[in-house]
Amino acid sequence: MVHISLAPAVIILLAAVISVIVCRRFNIPSMLGYLLVGFIAGPGVLHLIPQGSATDYLGEIGIVFLMFSIGLEFSLAKLKAMRRLVFGLGGLQIGLTITSVLGIILFATEGNSFTASLAVAGALVMSSTAIVSRILAEKTELGQPHGQMAMGVLLMQDIAVVPLMILLPALAGDGNSNLWLALSLAALKMVVTLGLLFFIGSRLMTPWFRLVAQGKSSELFMINVLLVTLGVAFLTELVGLSLALGAFVAGMLLSETEYRFQVEDDIRPFRDILLGFFFITVGMKLDLQALVDNSQLILILLAILIPLKALIIFIIAWRMKHTAADSLKAALYLAQGGEFGFVILAVSSKLSLVSTNLEQAATAAVLISMVIAPFILNGSDKVIKKLIKPSWDMQAVDLQNMLIDTMSKSEHILIIGFGRGGQNIGRILAEENIPYYALDLDVERVKVARGMGEPVAFGDAKRKEILEAGGLNRAQAVIITLHDMHESEHILDSIMHLHPSMPVYIRASEDDYISKFTDLGAEEVISDTKEASLALASFAMVNSGLSYQRVYQIISNVRRSRYQLLEGLISGSDGDEDFFHESNGINRYAFALPPEAYAVGKNIGALPLASTGVKLAAVRRKTSQIRDYSPDFVLEPNDILIILGKKDKIISFENWSLQGSE
Repeated sequence: MVHISLAPAVIILLAAVISVIVCRRFNIPSMLGYLLVGFIAGPGVLHLIPQGSATDYLGEIGIVFLMFSIGLEFSLAKLKAMRRLVFGLGGLQIGLTITSVLGIILFATEGNSFTASLAVAGALVMSSTAIVSRILAEKTELGQPHGQMAMGVLLMQDIAVVPLMILLPALAGDGNSNLWLALSLAALKMVVTLGLLFFIGSRLMTPWFRLVAQGKSSELFMINVLLVTLGVAFLTELVGLSLALGAFVAGMLLSETEYRFQVEDDIRPFRDILLGFFFITVGMKLDLQALVDNSQLILILLAILIPLKALIIFIIAWRMKHTAADSLKAALYLAQGGEFGFVILAVSSKLSLVSTNLEQAATAAVLISMVIAPFILNGSDKVIKKLIKPSWDMQAVDLQNMLIDTMSKSEHILIIGFGRGGQNIGRILAEENIPYYALDLDVERVKVARGMGEPVAFGDAKRKEILEAGGLNRAQAVIITLHDMHESEHILDSIMHLHPSMPVYIRASEDDYISKFTDLGAEEVISDTKEASLALASFAMVNSGLSYQRVYQIISNVRRSRYQLLEGLISGSDGDEDFFHESNGINRYAFALPPEAYAVGKNIGALPLASTGVKLAAVRRKTSQIRDYSPDFVLEPNDILIILGKKDKIISFENWSLQGSE
């Protein structure tokens, strides 16, 4: 009787948990923790997991679920719009990289044949779909120009695996005369398969999921998601395409259905767990002896792999009229080797196209590049700032056009992010004849919006020159609507350095950022969850029989206590008949205290707030905002006072603060 112990599995899980905890604590990508677990648990050290085709295949399933979830972010229309990136940028990258690497290997190394060099070049041309897609998704950069470029190239690389896998056996045998026939049949098979999937799948997916959803069983729905994901991937594998490409197609088919978000939530646990196992299988390939024996060749291949591939992608993207910063960022994202490189090298070794030493060296080079890739990607912004100095010379045409657009604007609202939220805000402002100008990083969105006459421009609001060109100094206020809280924090910091008295109203999709944004200087932080709860409570109260006026009063009271600017300023009681009339003229005003101002050196308790009838909302000191202060809080030179009240009262208070009582 065979005894199977759970000890290896428990040890692996424990090592995985500890590694990820350590990585999170030191802000290191968790995938490096999984790579370390694979190395320790695999053939390299403890031999707890036997390396073989079964473990590699299970790891590949993790990529399947990742590509499925990424496919949910794309639509057929979006993929069609990306065809220039997929076949243009992606096709040129593959062709030029293979040609360059092939030539360098032939001339820089001795004893390698043309076929061996071509096999290695085919392996090095690939980038890691798992690493790049994961980091793009985590940083919410899939929709940004460099993210779309990276995804376009990755999709083309997945497609290119098919002809490469046909080409290698043909070069190894005597079937060279049938090579073009085999490639033509493969291309025809690919077009027919993908065409049928899109044609039939787009018609069947929605009614099929609707039928499953009628069962009102979360278990059944989850099983169906797994069926569709693995089923479509299996179909593409049957015709010689990659599992990942099939999963991406399945995700795209579901992206335009009403079940997209439910599917995305259901698939995430499987994706993350299996993707973690993929990185464990990659770590298992690390062979220390091979690293020592082939160290010189590995260094040569690494020198070819990362700098050369990045340079080629940068030049192609830049020549295709992408900005230098976006081109460089896409190049850095795609510079490492990829998981399909391991497959190509393994097949080449079985066909005796490459020697054992060359295969081990190339495998190690690809693996090392994947290990250091997260560090390169996380530091890409700093690299770009050092290599490409932001200046008025860069993107001169864009900045000039933006300056022309905003030259006639003053007292406008500057909106950062023109997604659904930004568009709704713009529509409301336009109806009230309040001028606004918007900045967004989605090229297609900006193109469509400008075509409809919207005052929006493409620009990275983290860059101070973009904010200045957008008329920040002449704006009345700034509204930040982004979903990415890290981006919002960066933009808010740039605004506060340029214009510390500017009122900034910012969306918080995560409540953890509310106090952080307030401390940085945001006038008010609007919480998605809190505003949604107020809206739902409003409908519930109306449905319970309360009048619309009473519900409005209750919600207003809640907002007054929640949003500090409104607190104590709106007069009236629940029974006031003029509750819905124009308010009593409350205004916001900010002014700085020069060093010679009368109020400098005085504490808050000495200010004539009560006698002048104004409210001190906050004090901005340098780039921080202070709202919680005691009467003993002393004002310093260059402090900015944010005051709320009637215009005549504000003027009186400002005069006192600057020159004292007459």
